[in-house]
Amino acid sequence: MKRLLLLSSALMLIVPDIAMAMQRPERPDRPGSSQQRPPQARPPANRPPAARPPQRPSRPPTARPPQRPPRPPVARPPHRPGQGRPPNFRPIRRPGWSYPRGWSYRRWRAGLILPSLFWSSRYFFSDYGLVGLGAPPPGHMWVRYGPDLLLVRRRDRRIVDVIYDAFF
Repeated sequence: MKRLLLLSSALMLIVPDIAMAMQRPERPDRPGSSQQRPPQARPPANRPPAARPPQRPSRPPTARPPQRPPRPPVARPPHRPGQGRPPNFRPIRRPGWSYPRGWSYRRWRAGLILPSLFWSSRYFFSDYGLVGLGAPPPGHMWVRYGPDLLLVRRRDRRIVDVIYDAFF
């Protein structure tokens, strides 16, 4: 009983303070306050309508704006070796890649020579447009090695550029 009495008296002391804190003091400079504002003068009702500014003549409904000729398709520039992934590059999903017997994943880098085992049509990648790459420069070829794409110079099989994780 004492606890109930103590709790009720504490609430009676706190509730008025909370109620007063939640009330906003009225300001005379704010719109919507309880003080009366002086009435504003209204324009006379029998005044003629104001003159409208001249409007531009509208086009007849059958006239259409002149058509622009279609833009020619933008050819992707060839891949510039050493630049890494181009801005419009996007990895693509391809079936799993099986390494030849005795080989496993190796992280190739530019300057190394690709073994002749990988210099066959089985490893060439000619769908470079699907990943957002341009055609390889003359005398070069894209080669797939696991999830990576290697740009290889045909003359000496030297790796010129590597794009890691081109496939998933």
